[in-house]
Amino acid sequence: MAQGHVKHDYHLVEPSPWPLVGSLGAFVMLLGAVFWMNKAYQGFGVLAGIPWIFAIGVAMVLYTMAGWWRDVVIESVVRREHTPVVKLGMRYGMVLFIASEVMFFVAWFWAYFNFSLFPHDAALNAWPPQGIVTLDPWHFPLINTVILLTSGTTVTWAHHAIQNGDRSGAIQGLVLTVLLGLSFTGIQAYEYAHAPFTFGFNGAALQPFTDPAHANLAAGQGNLSAIYGSTFFMATGFHGAHVIIGTIFLAVCLWRAILGHFTPTRHFGFEAAAWYWHFVDVVWLFLFTSIYVFGQGLTTAG
Repeated sequence: MAQGHVKHDYHLVEPSPWPLVGSLGAFVMLLGAVFWMNKAYQGFGVLAGIPWIFAIGVAMVLYTMAGWWRDVVIESVVRREHTPVVKLGMRYGMVLFIASEVMFFVAWFWAYFNFSLFPHDAALNAWPPQGIVTLDPWHFPLINTVILLTSGTTVTWAHHAIQNGDRSGAIQGLVLTVLLGLSFTGIQAYEYAHAPFTFGFNGAALQPFTDPAHANLAAGQGNLSAIYGSTFFMATGFHGAHVIIGTIFLAVCLWRAILGHFTPTRHFGFEAAAWYWHFVDVVWLFLFTSIYVFGQGLTTAG
């Protein structure tokens, strides 16, 4: 139907390949991540425990993000199809999306607190489990906390600049926010690489169980100390993935700000990115206090 014949305020979405391509890319990426974690996995006659499957999935997800965002920008800026009713629906959609993300993190926090508050239910005699050397929360985690809180102020600066028609201020605020997001990711990657425990059963820093009650575990039933590593890396890693996605989201907004797409009255794309970024900030505060500080234990790694 031609745009001139539309007699309603709703945007009828055209057929798009991106939901299917994005779903397939996410599946390949997660499958590749599992294979990569288990490096010796052989599948379909090839060594699947190398990162190329994961890399293909990441490339597909990035391609989907680029293509889907491009189409949405064209709908908004070129075709002017984002009417007030459409933008209201997008706001509701973003709120519901963030609410669904909250429930994801509730699952990770639930798992963590289930083991930390009731360690005996998981055949653990203490939390952190025996043999675990925890990370010092007042080193890299504290630095990352300051970085994310600072990024929250810079993205708010950019928001106010857009609302006041200050394009230069918006660009500066977004540049700083993207750089802070990249810094957070880099520091967390370094922290992961030097963590004294691993995701799986065979952490180099783990000590064998010495108490008689758990002698059978040391004898061959696996090291339950891996519970700490799995809950730690799933919670903080899932958040780290959100930081990466949020940084890409804000980088796209930076590019659009440079092109002059945002006006004081039309900038929901940026608002959605800012909401997402503030959500990431709040989640990190909960992670920092509950996993790093509360879960520190008596022995820390410098």
